[in-house]
Amino acid sequence: MKLYRTTQGAYVEENGSYFLVPASTWDELICSTDLDGRVRAATGGEATSSFNVATVLAPVGNQEVWAAGVTYYRSRNARMEESKDTGGGDFYDRVYAAERPELFFKATGWRVVGPGAAVRIRSDAKWSVPEPELTLLINPAGKIIGYTIGNDMSSRDIGGENPLYLPQAKVYDGSCALGPCILLVADPLSKTTIIRLEIARQNRCVFTGNTTLAELKRDPKELAQVLFRDNSFPQGAFLLTGTGIVPGDGFTLEIGDVIQITIDGIGTLENHVM
Repeated sequence: MKLYRTTQGAYVEENGSYFLVPASTWDELICSTDLDGRVRAATGGEATSSFNVATVLAPVGNQEVWAAGVTYYRSRNARMEESKDTGGGDFYDRVYAAERPELFFKATGWRVVGPGAAVRIRSDAKWSVPEPELTLLINPAGKIIGYTIGNDMSSRDIGGENPLYLPQAKVYDGSCALGPCILLVADPLSKTTIIRLEIARQNRCVFTGNTTLAELKRDPKELAQVLFRDNSFPQGAFLLTGTGIVPGDGFTLEIGDVIQITIDGIGTLENHVM
């Protein structure tokens, strides 16, 4: 089942039909200890024709958004390459093999944009890329309750200048997109799940790439457990799990580019760059 947050409320999709899910707020619904029961009860009612894809919002309320880094070999190589001239390359090789993963704060809920909205490149950056990532929705008890698509916009020149500049390279207005929905499933996603990235410029594809969850070095449950270790999230949290697709060193985003990220079973998150 897929759960959507819209301007009209929460809807669940099952077998192509949409059902309104009663809830006072998105946060109240997400934090419910009986989320699965409430969603299934909604699908037992009458399907609605009022669902409008144009009203879909980012599936986030007051949840914090965090991210994991260097969880794919491709991202390890990219981070080492961008920071090798400043002495930071060795750090990323170490964290890739370390027991403790790299986790960092990415966005507050109000900074996140949804499907069809604009992501941004920093005004002081010269080398910017999108990072397509499977994203976990974790409830206040630390349990993974669903999955969505995340775009971790990154300023590679700023992050490469000095590893201590990572927050500036990663955290700014319009640097994170989530959506289009929450895939509610009890079991982990298959390792064969494909993640695809396509970037179009003036209606022409300028980059395409794909990976699978088999390339994800860290187990999502492990990442969630580390995030919730000595940390509390009263409204739950989102956790981007890292990227295995990074455009080559000669590529940078431009204003007007269209970014499409597709994950099997979830859908497609599309945003344009401004």
